[in-house]
Amino acid sequence: MGDPKGLVMTAERPPGVVPVRPAPAERTPVTRSRKVPAWVWALPPVAVLALVFLYPLALVVQESLAPGAYADVFGSQAFREALVTTVWLAVGSTAGCLVLGFVLALVIAFVPFPGGKAVSKFIDVFLSFPSFLITLALLFLYGTVGMANGLWTDLTGAEAGPFQFLTTPWGVLLAEITYFTPFVMRPLLAAFSQMETAQLEVASSLGARPLRIVRQVILPEALPALAAGGSLVLVMCLNEFGIVLFTGAKGVTTLPMLVYGKAILESDYAAACVVAVVNVAISVGLYGLYRVVSRRAGA
Repeated sequence: MGDPKGLVMTAERPPGVVPVRPAPAERTPVTRSRKVPAWVWALPPVAVLALVFLYPLALVVQESLAPGAYADVFGSQAFREALVTTVWLAVGSTAGCLVLGFVLALVIAFVPFPGGKAVSKFIDVFLSFPSFLITLALLFLYGTVGMANGLWTDLTGAEAGPFQFLTTPWGVLLAEITYFTPFVMRPLLAAFSQMETAQLEVASSLGARPLRIVRQVILPEALPALAAGGSLVLVMCLNEFGIVLFTGAKGVTTLPMLVYGKAILESDYAAACVVAVVNVAISVGLYGLYRVVSRRAGA
């Protein structure tokens, strides 16, 4: 048997008609679009970054290179005191944030209480608050004419209250710990949410007390998050300006306050630029450390 389709085609074709093959369709030329090099797309953001950030930074570095500027600043007692004050305030605030943040995150994550989820959500909202807002709240509570001193003078009849610490380095330390503690709690809560509860249950079933569970089970898991949060807080405390300014602590001079004083009050722009360059160098170095730690912690 032949092809049935062929029989049908032959039967339907009129006699004497030669089949005509359709002309081949014209091929349209394929035009290949040229790809734009990747460096072309990088030019606009690099240009904006250079104009907004790199150019002013270059001007600051250039101004700091004035003859004898670094020698004068490094040899001044004001710079040395500001450097020591900045470092010890940053280290003390970081240590306080680590301890307080770990305890609060531990309670929120592992101690069930009404409103625990709301408190955890509030931590995220707190991160968006400006630093001066927390300082103003502390001034309303413990300032010279704050609520605590007002209540004391009303009860005792004294002329002034006993709470006068906000204008001292301890007041700045309290304000920084209050403001920066949530920056430590956020990575800790994220780390605790990924922790397997089976480890805690096994440790508890073996008779381990809560403090031992925290020390031997929870703390090792929280160390990377603690390191990442602590590094970030340390960098931010080194550059904090608003808290020191709003507390009114005139005897507390940090590097950012020294830059403000040299540039605005004394019009010594070369010295201000030298202090700014030193502050930027310290901050960039610590930020590099923070990135390394946070990358290892997966934050």
